[in-house]
Amino acid sequence: MKDILLIKGQPGKRRLSGTLPVFGAKNAALPALASAILFKDEVVFDNVPYIHDIEQSIEIIKNLGGDTERESAHQWKIDATKIKTTALDVERSKHMRASIVFTGPLLARYGKVSFPHPGGCVLGERPVDMFMSAFEKMGAKISLNDEIYTVEVNSKKLKGAEIFLRVPSHTATETIMMAAVLAEGTTVIKNSAMEPEIANIADFLNSCGAQIDGAGTSTITITGGELLSAGKKVFHTIPDRIEAGSFLILAALAGENLSITNCNPKHLESLIDSLQHSKVPLQVDKNSITVKLARDFKTSDFKSASVKTHEYPGFPTDLQAPMAIFLTQVTGESNVFETIFEGRLNYADDLIKMGAKINVWNPHTMTVKGPSALKGRELDGPDIRAGLAYILAGIVARGRSVINNVHYVDRGYERIEERLKAVGVDIERISN
Repeated sequence: MKDILLIKGQPGKRRLSGTLPVFGAKNAALPALASAILFKDEVVFDNVPYIHDIEQSIEIIKNLGGDTERESAHQWKIDATKIKTTALDVERSKHMRASIVFTGPLLARYGKVSFPHPGGCVLGERPVDMFMSAFEKMGAKISLNDEIYTVEVNSKKLKGAEIFLRVPSHTATETIMMAAVLAEGTTVIKNSAMEPEIANIADFLNSCGAQIDGAGTSTITITGGELLSAGKKVFHTIPDRIEAGSFLILAALAGENLSITNCNPKHLESLIDSLQHSKVPLQVDKNSITVKLARDFKTSDFKSASVKTHEYPGFPTDLQAPMAIFLTQVTGESNVFETIFEGRLNYADDLIKMGAKINVWNPHTMTVKGPSALKGRELDGPDIRAGLAYILAGIVARGRSVINNVHYVDRGYERIEERLKAVGVDIERISN
């Protein structure tokens, strides 16, 4: 059974009002759940979004032999003290790239892990060489047989090492950081990713006995030690800055008086700066951002703003596609530079078919000229973020749009149609 989303657009009308609360960060919750393997007792995780990728992570933990309990809508209790296997579920791992974060904790605690090349969204080349290089420097040996990697430490314990990341990947940073928590000696990760999700995890691990210094900066130092103990401490997932940014772009496109709540504006400074450059009026408070405009205000009165994606704190690659929808509606010419993933501009062809004036110059660069009158059509979402961008396009397009491959959107956004409908979007989910 495959779900589709039906959207009836109302172009040029600012009708969305109310509040859109932001849920927990997917990119913090996923590695946090994997970190339960580092503990000698059970761990409680709060503000966890109930999305497809979380469900898959829970199943991976169960398959390893861990016990899981959903205590409330957004809270899980994980007991990973009795792991029976260190082999990751092949099918689930193939379909979710974040599954690779389990390799660090498993290797750190048990000295062995096996897994397939991780899958996920089609975003161009996403190699695992940084993970393998780090594990080798920490004393592990790697083999590949029938498309399954096996990583093993002869001494049963990883050794501290100095590791330089070729690119500041947040997944690699989190995985290596967790592996180093139980290693012998000190590990230094240079050119590490600086996303707030990494600091969120490190702060919790430190409160439970880990020794991690510098998380959230470009150099992280980890002194290895013993198994961690949570006691009664609860991991609280920070707000999802990508979800918050996606909703903020929606507010700029069609909001009359729309507030994005339960967010941390400090994590969105690059997007806020770009929208303010376009003259979008934003009321930024401690935990919310509001767009308030007259109902007859036209988005075409906003001006163009070129964006260049960059690792945090730069403009997020995950907001590049939603931002492109905004740029189709403002006046002027904007350049979009995608520096993280090759293939992340593939959605542009569909927007052109909807009426967008876009020139794609190469896999990393395109020009958007606005304003463009978009027409509703049937679209196949290629990944999580482009799928959300298609929803935004349908909202501002004339006529009806049909969004297929909703399972991609469900991987990153919980109950998206219910939440958007609550603020005035004409959207419906149909199960075929």
